[in-house]
Amino acid sequence: MSPTSKPRAEKVALVTGGSRGIGAAICERLAAAGAHITFTYSRSAEAADRVVEACQRHAVRAVAANVDAGDIAAGQKLVEQMVTEAGHIDILVNSAASLPLGDLFSVTPDMLDRYIAVNIRGLFLFTQAVAQHMPPGGRIINIGSGFGEVVPAPGLALYAMGKFALAGLTRAWAHDLAPRKITVNCIQPGPVHTDMNPEDGPLSGFLTPRTAVKRYGRVEEIAEMVAYLVGPFTDNVTGAMLNNDGGFTA
Repeated sequence: MSPTSKPRAEKVALVTGGSRGIGAAICERLAAAGAHITFTYSRSAEAADRVVEACQRHAVRAVAANVDAGDIAAGQKLVEQMVTEAGHIDILVNSAASLPLGDLFSVTPDMLDRYIAVNIRGLFLFTQAVAQHMPPGGRIINIGSGFGEVVPAPGLALYAMGKFALAGLTRAWAHDLAPRKITVNCIQPGPVHTDMNPEDGPLSGFLTPRTAVKRYGRVEEIAEMVAYLVGPFTDNVTGAMLNNDGGFTA
């Protein structure tokens, strides 16, 4: 294998929500590029173990950390542990996500508080903790959504709120972190085939026809875009909303 085939060799990557779906594909793709992987999960330890094994097949270190995205103290402890062991964190991918459904009248205060705690407050403070230990050349990738640009149906208030907020944070952090030579970008997928939203699931009849390509995306397609953004030739790409959505927002 040539040296250029491992462009992220010895880089340290942290991926939230890495045990399934898009997050798992990102972990394996970054491992294939040579990065050492730590990822968080909050549900299945068995699924997390499978991702660890998949990453280790690329001869990199891989660690699964059972950390809820809304648990600020646990997230900060994980960051401190990684910095103690590796000295820095080169790549952060904020991929942890949920898909809450509910219109203006059905969302309860508890639902609102939980969503904000995980998807806005938790993400903000976790990114803050990581960025303090990023060297020049660091990369932050937020996984947003086409619903952070368009909201074509009722019942998406919470989800859209979080994804619009993520787009705003991406733009703001690009300015905040430019002096440190750290880039911040947001990938906005359309419908992607995962266990949370399968291509033959209840939402497919609405989502698939809205795409120009008339199909769901694949997790590998999102992971490949992440690999590009964390690569060595993207220092000038920051603050960007990059749609990988099959024309969903076109």
